[in-house]
Amino acid sequence: MFKPAGIFFCAALALFLAGCATTPKMPEETISSPPATSGNAALNWSASGFGQTPSAKTNQPVILHTNRPPSIPPKPASILTWTSLKRWTVEHQVGTQHFLSSTPLTTYAVSSINGTMILAIGSHEATWNGIGIDLGFEPQLIDGEVFLHGLDLQKNLEPLLCAPPLTFCTNRVIVIDPGHGGSNTGTHSVLDGRFEKEFTLDWAERLKPLLETNGWTVFLTRTNDSELALSNRVAFAEAHQADVFISLHFNSAAPDTGQAGLETYCLTPTGMPSTLTRNFADLWSENFPNNRFDAENLQLAVRLQGALLHVTGAEDRGVRRARFMGVLLGQKRPAILIEAGYLSNPAEAEKIESAAYRQKLAEAVAAALK
Repeated sequence: MFKPAGIFFCAALALFLAGCATTPKMPEETISSPPATSGNAALNWSASGFGQTPSAKTNQPVILHTNRPPSIPPKPASILTWTSLKRWTVEHQVGTQHFLSSTPLTTYAVSSINGTMILAIGSHEATWNGIGIDLGFEPQLIDGEVFLHGLDLQKNLEPLLCAPPLTFCTNRVIVIDPGHGGSNTGTHSVLDGRFEKEFTLDWAERLKPLLETNGWTVFLTRTNDSELALSNRVAFAEAHQADVFISLHFNSAAPDTGQAGLETYCLTPTGMPSTLTRNFADLWSENFPNNRFDAENLQLAVRLQGALLHVTGAEDRGVRRARFMGVLLGQKRPAILIEAGYLSNPAEAEKIESAAYRQKLAEAVAAALK
């Protein structure tokens, strides 16, 4: 679970901001082992095959630098490549890293004109402009200097600190995917047993006209209580030549009634471990079509997570990574999945069952994509 990192922001206002180089390159100062010291209208949108995931894995990963992900499931003790954060900030013309605190964890911040990244030594948890994100590998302190894994620099820091904000072309097409449907009910409310599928569809139907007002062409993967295979949701987006795909869900931790908060998922980059596996195999070497959009996925997820937190005041469970979500793997466009609260939590279930609250969720997503 991501926790609000209050200590991370105690010194953030004192940071210097600087731009990023337009053509960044990987710093040469690395260590090669882990630190020891620290579109077709005739397509059939039936429900057959629900739960199956696309099998396309032939696309090669997009590598921004010379350090390539491993070609076999990696063993952290043998293949990690680490880079000095100080050297990386110089190479990328990012503001100097700043020490923030030594308790409860040693924390540092680094900024650009885009915002501030704060990370802690020995922790996967980081924040970007106050929003939790999950690093693939824990930062290490070696001889008093911060080192990060090269993939975290490529897949987390570069898209947020160095890349321009995510923008979309004119005549934009978006596919909104109300999770579940039909006999696939999703989870249920701890209050009265109402199903997740009902709330995701209502959320999507409220979102559609708001996006259209903002200039989007909007398609819903389902417009009624029908069952639809995960693979067909991917095919639906492809058939409509979508620029963006967003899947809407609500969460459950039953029988635990205390867990709460919002989280947004995107596909795990090749070579990284996932945040969540749910007992599915998590082969770090796997590469899927949607991995070509790792940077855009992260930017989109952060934007949506921040917008939803702003209007709901919910706990930030952060931007997370997973490989088992079939609606994301085969997407050939930026794609994310939102879990907008826990139906297993009585207080959050009461909100989710409120039409006014679902309208608020719709307005937040529409505003973030305006």
